[in-house]
Amino acid sequence: MDEFSTILDTLIDEQESLTQKQRNILEAAVEIFSEKGFAATSTSEIAKKAGVAEGTIFRHYRTKQDLLLAIVAPTMAKLIGPFVLKDVFNIMDNPNHSYESLVRAILVNRLEFLRKNRMLAKILILEMPYQEELKRQFMEHIIEKARVRLEKAIGHYKQEGEIVEMPSQSLMRFTLSTVIGHVVFHEFLFRDPSLNEEEEVDRTMSLLMYGVKGKRE
Repeated sequence: MDEFSTILDTLIDEQESLTQKQRNILEAAVEIFSEKGFAATSTSEIAKKAGVAEGTIFRHYRTKQDLLLAIVAPTMAKLIGPFVLKDVFNIMDNPNHSYESLVRAILVNRLEFLRKNRMLAKILILEMPYQEELKRQFMEHIIEKARVRLEKAIGHYKQEGEIVEMPSQSLMRFTLSTVIGHVVFHEFLFRDPSLNEEEEVDRTMSLLMYGVKGKRE
């Protein structure tokens, strides 16, 4: 199943009465928002791409922002959240896994999600700094659901002496900023097909684990 089909199926599950014109509008909006960004996209461009009159867009969505949220909100709750969190929670629930294996699972999971949902991920990365509602929903559906579990896991690894004794929130911020930074740079900012992805993941993990293990003799 291609990315458009996955997104549209998620939206249809959320809004069973979607018409063919709405499907066309949503598909066009996802493509153009990901290419040009929200601010640089006009509703007239979306209408042209969708093969509908511009007024048709406003009959279904009061504003361009409503259209953006109609795409992202359902997919955040039903597609992104479950996909991103499921594998990570499985690792967290197994006490025999190391902190390195937990973080590696998070990193590989993010890369896999981006490959399967590049356009949607690009919209989120580009627009979250400027769209408070997107940021709120990202916090609600992903960050807050993961935060408590991840802090608990970090506490366990500190007790085991696997990582340095520091505030769990600080360790979590450092870990997630390293993971997110790797994903964004690798997939969007400095994408280099000649790089070996597995080796790059190994290097990032080596640097991160060097940072969280604490003092060395």
